[in-house]
Amino acid sequence: MEGKDKQKSTGGNPGVGKLPRLLTIREVADHLGVTERHVRRLVAERRIPFVKWGHLLRFDPDEIASWLDRARRPEQGDGTAGEAS
Repeated sequence: MEGKDKQKSTGGNPGVGKLPRLLTIREVADHLGVTERHVRRLVAERRIPFVKWGHLLRFDPDEIASWLDRARRPEQGDGTAGEAS
């Protein structure tokens, strides 16, 4: 019965009840190895996913991880370039 009540409170969507801990600008800057100013520039240019809550800027760690994955470039030394036929 308790599980059914829990499902009702979240609208039946799994994972909705638990919110992620949002990161601050400083935490994102430290994670990326850049300055807070650089993170603010990325936000201003809409190049990084963020949440604006009033005047506060926060970042979802999962969205930041996905953003980093999308920004990855493939390695150049895959062994196929320059092969003789």
